[in-house]
Amino acid sequence: MIHITIEDQHGDQQPIEIPEGISLSLMEVLKASDYPILATCGGMALCATCHVRVLEGAEHLPPMNDAEGTMLDTLPDADSDSRLACQLRVDETINGAVFRLAVN
Repeated sequence: MIHITIEDQHGDQQPIEIPEGISLSLMEVLKASDYPILATCGGMALCATCHVRVLEGAEHLPPMNDAEGTMLDTLPDADSDSRLACQLRVDETINGAVFRLAVN
C-alpha cells in the first residue's frame, strides 16, 4: 500500500491508503476520494485546478516537466512547493508524502 496524507483548506489532515500498481495520478485519486479538485482540463496540465502544495516528501517526487512548470508559473500563489496533482503518478515516490489542497 502507498500511504499519503491530504490536508484540506481548513487544515484538517486525512491519511489515504492507495493500492500499489493502480496507475492513477494523484488528481484521479483525490477526485475518487471526494476531495474538491476541479481538474477542469482532465489531467492535461492546462488549467492548474488541481494545484497542491507538497508539505512533506517533495525530495522524493519526480522532477517537474515543462508543461507543469509553465502552468504553475501562471498562478500568482504558486511557490517552490507547488505541484499539479494531475502530473504526479501514484507510485512509491509519493509514499509518505503530505499534500495540501490549494484554494481554487
